[in-house]
Amino acid sequence: MTDPISDMLTRVRNALAKSHEIVEVPASKIKEALAQILKSEGYIRDFHLADYKGQGKIRIHLKYFEKKPAIEGLKRVSRPGRRVYLGYEDIRPVFSGTGISVLSTPKGILTDAKAREMKVGGEHLLNIW
Repeated sequence: MTDPISDMLTRVRNALAKSHEIVEVPASKIKEALAQILKSEGYIRDFHLADYKGQGKIRIHLKYFEKKPAIEGLKRVSRPGRRVYLGYEDIRPVFSGTGISVLSTPKGILTDAKAREMKVGGEHLLNIW
């Protein structure tokens, strides 16, 4: 697999399209940090780390409101073939502030608001709305 973050986003997108309550993705530290941001921003109900036959998995409990998913869209911005880096002054709101951007910074994986607040830029990983 060349892009594990895109794989995670695709699994979540597919699970939301089929109205599944839970989706499992292979575990890694960056995916765990992304799941933590999704939880703290209210896009998912919860997530848990599980161990299946030696391979770690992240079990994500998806969130719905009146049978509509809390996540309307996920878009991968920076990918292995084209990396996108932003300074903190270049970070723009997603859908007029209704969505969030996620950045990989020297201070860790942060949302756009946190990155601007801490005045730190980094790799623009994805947008969520």
